[in-house]
Amino acid sequence: MIEYALREHAPRVLATLARRYGRFDACEDAVQEALLAAALQWRDSGLPDDPRGWLLTVASRRLVDEFRSEGARWRREEHVQLLDPPATEIAADDDTLTLVFLCCHPALSAPSQLALTLRAVGGLTTAEIAGAFLVPESTMGQRISRAKQTLRNVSARFDRVPEFERPDRLRVVLQVLYLIFNEGYTASSGAALVRTDLSSEAIRLTRMLARLLAQEPEVCGLLALMLLTDARRLARTDVDGSLVPLAEQDRSLWDRAQIDFGTSLLRDALGHGPVGPYQLQAAIAALHDEAASDATTDWAQILTLYGVLGQLAPGPVVTLNTAVAAARVHGPRAGLALLRKLESDERMARSHRLHAVRAHLLEQAGEPAAAREAYLRAARMTASIPEQRYLASRAARLVVLSPSREDFSSHGGFGTGRVRP
Repeated sequence: MIEYALREHAPRVLATLARRYGRFDACEDAVQEALLAAALQWRDSGLPDDPRGWLLTVASRRLVDEFRSEGARWRREEHVQLLDPPATEIAADDDTLTLVFLCCHPALSAPSQLALTLRAVGGLTTAEIAGAFLVPESTMGQRISRAKQTLRNVSARFDRVPEFERPDRLRVVLQVLYLIFNEGYTASSGAALVRTDLSSEAIRLTRMLARLLAQEPEVCGLLALMLLTDARRLARTDVDGSLVPLAEQDRSLWDRAQIDFGTSLLRDALGHGPVGPYQLQAAIAALHDEAASDATTDWAQILTLYGVLGQLAPGPVVTLNTAVAAARVHGPRAGLALLRKLESDERMARSHRLHAVRAHLLEQAGEPAAAREAYLRAARMTASIPEQRYLASRAARLVVLSPSREDFSSHGGFGTGRVRP
């Protein structure tokens, strides 16, 4: 409850401070200290009546101390007077999106824009962001610190984005929202498979962006993708929280109203402008959602869409998902052949997903010993407890036979239907 409240209110408090005082780095540090104080105090005293106002007051006082320590002399008193806002002054929804665009400032590199926004708006920890980018945590920590310093050096202001900068910054904003959603939909670490607070926040921000930029097909495409994917959430775990793969999910638990709305959004987006990566991924998600069962899923069409996606936005995870679709259409050996292209990719070397997909395809191909080894390796590499348990259970189910008695039966598909960044 406390963690959810902190994650919900922190971005809006930061947006309020950044709008009023402009110093993003100092504001972000002040909010982080307020969050730490809240985590310690609220554990004993419980949530205050106005959690957001509490955070704003504490963060504002921290800013007063910061400006005093900088010795601003004659300007100091002016800052101190300004830094005593009423506890009820909270950023509007538009301010949160303005904060996203601020974090996507052109002075920052694209990876730094993503990392800073995930930290400031998404509320992810440095470790979670590092996992999303497939880089060491220390590297990510340095990247975030440098990004904050860069914003300070260029005197970045909390203003509306100039029209000529919007297309480039919008692309980064969409990727940030996508990453936040993915971390919520399949948490990279911890005891829970799903972090609804993150996925819900990503959907909320994307809805807001779609209202403001309804003419942008990729904004609507991203929202459709999120809704079509999130519609399966209740079926992704069983009663004890264990992971249930797509092929085995109870589709009666899928949110049909949300699927219908997402499909309608996608249809409108496809008819108004060039087709982008998010629209393609939403189309893939729609094919999964519209199928009555895994057996009746149009895998051939999904494979075709992944082929187009690979040309438009190539990347190792697109190749990974293409291999899954190719295995369903042409057999597991076809999928394994595609996976070999990823063996030298350093980004995949730190991820368990390559080994998890290889394990499923090896199992389908009738190689239980190799599949078991790949399952166990993937289980050791992931920090997600539900994924660890699922992968270990798949390994335990395999009976390793001698080469002369090797079982070549098929055990079903992997087919996540998702593209992680």
